[in-house]
Amino acid sequence: MLCRQCEQTAKGVSCTIKGVCGKNSDAAALQDLLIYSLKGAAVYGELARGLGIKDKEADKFIIEGLFTTVTNVNFDSKRIAGLIHKAYDVKERLKNSFLDTQKTRNKKQFGGKLPAAASYKPASSLEGLVEQGKGTGLLADDKNADIRSLHEILLYGLKGMAAYADHASILGEESEEVNGFFYKALAALAYDSLTADGCLGLIMELGKVNLDCMGLLDSAHTGHFGKPAPAKVALGVRKGPAIIISGHDLWDLKILLDQTEGSGINIYTHGEMLPAHGYPGLNRYKHLAGHFGTAWQNQQKEFDGVPAAILMTTNCIQEPRSSYTDRLFTTGLVAWPGIMHIEDKNEGKDFSRVIEKAKELKGFEKETIEKEILVGFGHDAVLGLSDKIVEAVKAKTVRHFFLIGGCDGAKPGRNYYTEFAQKVPNDCIILTLACGKFRFNSLDFGYVGDFPRLLDCGQCNDAYSAIKIAIALSKAFGCGVNDLPLSLILSWYEQKAVCILLTLLSLGIKNIRIGPTLPAFISPGVLKILVENFNIKLVTDAGSDLREILKKGG
Repeated sequence: MLCRQCEQTAKGVSCTIKGVCGKNSDAAALQDLLIYSLKGAAVYGELARGLGIKDKEADKFIIEGLFTTVTNVNFDSKRIAGLIHKAYDVKERLKNSFLDTQKTRNKKQFGGKLPAAASYKPASSLEGLVEQGKGTGLLADDKNADIRSLHEILLYGLKGMAAYADHASILGEESEEVNGFFYKALAALAYDSLTADGCLGLIMELGKVNLDCMGLLDSAHTGHFGKPAPAKVALGVRKGPAIIISGHDLWDLKILLDQTEGSGINIYTHGEMLPAHGYPGLNRYKHLAGHFGTAWQNQQKEFDGVPAAILMTTNCIQEPRSSYTDRLFTTGLVAWPGIMHIEDKNEGKDFSRVIEKAKELKGFEKETIEKEILVGFGHDAVLGLSDKIVEAVKAKTVRHFFLIGGCDGAKPGRNYYTEFAQKVPNDCIILTLACGKFRFNSLDFGYVGDFPRLLDCGQCNDAYSAIKIAIALSKAFGCGVNDLPLSLILSWYEQKAVCILLTLLSLGIKNIRIGPTLPAFISPGVLKILVENFNIKLVTDAGSDLREILKKGG
């Protein structure tokens, strides 16, 4: 086993025995093999697309397969094995479509040499698949450090973008450009001939395509649930039966709210589901009672002994403690061995077993509300105040903007973001997004003029909102984004953070501070490129970094 795709990788180098996330070596080998299988399918998919052949089922599967391998999604070896076999079926269908179309159109047969992944056939047993997988991951990679690093950045960016594409697809939104890029990039990664320059070009292209992908998801969310607006959210619980929903999938929340309406069960968001309260189409449900707990890495402690049913959507699951395995459910792509999974059948998802468990547990015995916080500052809400914001900056009422956000995690060093936010002067505004905000979003930052000093822009995919805000403000001030009184202080954990960073870089945004550590998969040579071209910096000391930013004005 050799895995280093997340920030918490062992000793900051790589996980070699068992993943810090809880992934065992068999699951790791199978995930590597699934990626290898997807590369093979993408080779024929890219060739087929060159002849105008489109396969919507294959498009969807490529995205789901990539998303399955994102950190903290699927730990179930049997389910991953099933996806490997399906990847083979998809590849064979794409292959036959390509060859048949070639023959029908009397075109010259493809004469190029195809990569080994294009001819891969899965073993019949789970054990056989695990053995095959051991020969397909980083351990089997003999590329030099810089080439390997670039390949990893591209692959992890694809995984992150797949998460956003999957969410959008569930809501009926797709993009031919986004779908096509998955084939293009995966197929390129299958060939040993992919050069450093070629990979760099694809990485920058991925950043641009991901901006469109996040925009697609933004449209899907607002189209189904309305435009986010500032809303107060209670932190705590009400008396009575309860279901806690975690992950990222707002559509799963909508289904759950519909199926529990009038049942007497209160629904609580957890982790990255917090921004749901800002959407009018979700906030209208009276039994969407508030937010429970904090970020994903605290779930073992927060779910321990809680008298509520727990539903995990998409990623962010941790190895569950025995104290709540009987009340934990998964759905979508997220899975853990032995945990009840709610399938998405033709007639839709049925959460009745989750509801039955919530009623059986009877819920919380008394109301405990700690405080209320504000959410819902998406790009529409913030840009509605753009004239006032510009006036406030020109009048020097507001000195600077800080985007402090990204993924949270359990490793030491993340208190930096709390300290930084607390040290930000009172004449500055903090934008935040993703679960990194749980480090400080319950603190009272007050107001500067008419504006709350802390503006929660939403989930990790709502980096799109932050980008829209930055671009709009740069136009209002008549300057480039890098000349705005705006600084980006980002935390990263998994692959969605990678694709967001690539989007920022593709837009030419510089001077980004990232932490708490640099990715283990970035080689010294690649780091040099990032520093020289984009002035990427590693966070150091909160006070020192803040002083440097305010002294330089960026």
